[in-house]
Amino acid sequence: MFTNTYLPHVGGVARSVSTYEEEFRRRGHDVRVIAPQFEGAMESTEFVLRIPAIQHFNGSDFSVQLPQPGLIAEYLDEFQPQIIHSHHPFLLGDSALRAAWTRRLPLVFTHHTLYEQYTHYVPLDSEALQRVAIQMATEYCNLCTHVIAPSESIAELLVQRQVTRPISAIPTGIDLERFGDGDGRRFRERCNIPPAALVIGHVGRLAAEKNLAFLSRAVGEFLARHPDAFWLVVGTGESAAVIEATVAELANPRQLIMAGSHTGQELVDAYTAMDLFVFSSQSETQGMVLAEAMAARTPVVALDGPGVRDVLNDVSGRMLPGNANESTFADAIQEMTHDRAALARRGEIARQSVRTFGLDVCADRILELYEQLVAEHSQREDADPGPWDRLLGRLEIEWNLLIEKTSALAAAVVDTEATRSQLD
Repeated sequence: MFTNTYLPHVGGVARSVSTYEEEFRRRGHDVRVIAPQFEGAMESTEFVLRIPAIQHFNGSDFSVQLPQPGLIAEYLDEFQPQIIHSHHPFLLGDSALRAAWTRRLPLVFTHHTLYEQYTHYVPLDSEALQRVAIQMATEYCNLCTHVIAPSESIAELLVQRQVTRPISAIPTGIDLERFGDGDGRRFRERCNIPPAALVIGHVGRLAAEKNLAFLSRAVGEFLARHPDAFWLVVGTGESAAVIEATVAELANPRQLIMAGSHTGQELVDAYTAMDLFVFSSQSETQGMVLAEAMAARTPVVALDGPGVRDVLNDVSGRMLPGNANESTFADAIQEMTHDRAALARRGEIARQSVRTFGLDVCADRILELYEQLVAEHSQREDADPGPWDRLLGRLEIEWNLLIEKTSALAAAVVDTEATRSQLD
């Protein structure tokens, strides 16, 4: 697996990669990860090759790896993979493409991210750059053997963006048993939250693309109406200051609990400590934190958006129109929480509704896809290519990568219907 983000980074892609890596290895498969160095995890391990990288690129919590083609080639020559899985369409995604084509292996790509929502991390952000991001991801998809979309709504979006390769909608699976066995009381004690208090919760990276200014105003308005309620925020990021300032302006700052980042059992306990989960991001490809909250019997109020609508419905929670305002969101929190017994019943319904997101089910689907692609590829690759064919193949790789980048740059100046419809 090639990924630009990995542990100890906290985010959806890193968690998805580590979740499937651990599950596949538990089932007896040999899995290796190629990822950049991160602060707190600079060295390679038995199963992870860390590539030297620039830390905290442009003030973000991401790393940008430095070119190391020889290091990667040597590592893969020793490992001898049967299939390569890329989790980004650039940086190490390019390395994944080169590795797959050089070794005549099937390449799977998971389209985790709406990349046009993240261009603010790059200098000279503009609508033109957003079109570049859309086109680059689309062209990359069309160079792969198979594309995984984390939700049906993203699969439909990729077709609209003219991805022509086969697409399977497979979400990141969650461990239903583990998320159903949290100790919310313990986490409340840790945060000095009274056992009977109403707790509104949120989990995720605290980043600009998560629409947290909106969420802070909505929850702040609700907290002002309910001085005994708390907002428990689990995560870290540059938007933490926005959350703190907004709540301090609208309500009592002591009602806000900034708990920092948590993983493992502590994260499960945090979800269980919440009475209601709130979410306003519209840059998601899948509602992973929503599914985790619901698996922990915590109902959800969220804005409609890609990924969200694949998880949430009005039986298990409340999904508001994407253009709803903060007061409407605060009113929805009020309606959901005024009857605590009914809220608890919704929590049980929410848990039942995410059964299809179970890790066992989703891992089965990916492994079946791997097996199918390996079998199909082996039938077409019976003969070992000679030196001339290998040289031509390498030239084809670089040519196609050049076309991918050129097409993406052309999108910056040519406002096509496919990209325009996604930016309106």
